[in-house]
Amino acid sequence: MNNTNIPESVFVKAAAEYGTPLWIYDRATIEQRIKEVQVFDHVRFAQKACPNLSVVALARKCGCVVDAVSAGEIVRALKAGFKGGIEKGKTPEIVYTADILDRDALELVKQYNIPVNVGSPDMIQQLADAGVKNELTIRVNPGFGHGHSRKTNTGGDLSKHGVWHEQIKDCIKLAQQNGMWITGLHMHIGSGTDFEHLAQVCDAIIDAARPFGSHLRTISAGGGLPIEYHEENKGTRIDLKKYYELWNNARNRIKETVGHDVALEVEPGRYLVAESGFLVAEIRAVKKQGNNTFYLVDAGFTDLVRPSFYGSYHQISVIARDGRPLTETVDAVVGGPLCESGDVFTQEEGGFVVTRKLPKAQVGDLLVLHDAGAYGAAMSSNYNSRRYAAEVMLSNGELKVVRERQTFEQMMQNDRVIDF
Repeated sequence: MNNTNIPESVFVKAAAEYGTPLWIYDRATIEQRIKEVQVFDHVRFAQKACPNLSVVALARKCGCVVDAVSAGEIVRALKAGFKGGIEKGKTPEIVYTADILDRDALELVKQYNIPVNVGSPDMIQQLADAGVKNELTIRVNPGFGHGHSRKTNTGGDLSKHGVWHEQIKDCIKLAQQNGMWITGLHMHIGSGTDFEHLAQVCDAIIDAARPFGSHLRTISAGGGLPIEYHEENKGTRIDLKKYYELWNNARNRIKETVGHDVALEVEPGRYLVAESGFLVAEIRAVKKQGNNTFYLVDAGFTDLVRPSFYGSYHQISVIARDGRPLTETVDAVVGGPLCESGDVFTQEEGGFVVTRKLPKAQVGDLLVLHDAGAYGAAMSSNYNSRRYAAEVMLSNGELKVVRERQTFEQMMQNDRVIDF
């Protein structure tokens, strides 16, 4: 297989021991990616990309702090060892970032003294009404956005995310009226980064910082750091040095305005975990539909939804279960087991099904989808009453279970049959 340091024998052993479909995470890759971004003052792991408790705990072990976007993610962060609360002079270990405060999140924010990165003016008043008087950060929508798909663009007037840039002063005033200060500024407007666009973002955060005055102590570059999913582009990584320099220059200009040091945070999810993850499936049918060859596997969009949802590309490898050489290739469509036409891994944005040149395979061979560690297991579902797949981590040469395969009983444990 290309573009991975994991031997094929590990995938074969894992599939034999734990069954398929199966998630495999490589610990060493996560540790390396975290190390690469630690030029920033603080690395806040966006756990929504891969919220497995072992992955979140590993991020903590490597020196990350964490972002939570729901009540459940606050609970996960606490379970993984992060602490709530705000200590003077220290960056909070957990920050809640969202566009609303639902009642569960509000209760946990209050109980564990979790600082909030507000995404709407209403959140400020709701915190005050609940008796929460914490310092706040504010996520600003600068009026424009960017993303590798329309579904990942999180800025502009058609995006629900963040406080509209023209409302910053109103939010500062509202916070002060309720005995709170906004001390942090956050701007994340989409996934994927080109430097021409990033320069606009940096200019926007400099403009947005002006009304805050000396109370501002932290700025966040948000997330969206890209990886290369196409195998032909592997090795052409984002220039992290240049990325940091642009943000650091913005930080220094803001520092001149506020008159003191300002901490610079980054909030990656995909960049830290995507390349660590693999979805391993078994080919259960090879068939012809007209002139097209189909490989049908036992994983579907219930496991990895990105191709169906975004038209996202994932490198695909085939491993011969019997060890035979795979010298012949075919143009194949790779589909899953679900009762949906969209349950296809080889498709482009808009739902256009395409073929992929792959080794000639047979039933029982393994098929591996690469770079699936971000928004893979995190977005899986029980549609078609499919069970959540098991997750294992390769750690120091050993495979360790980090989530058991869901049982049928667990899948139905909250269902109730009423008396008819």
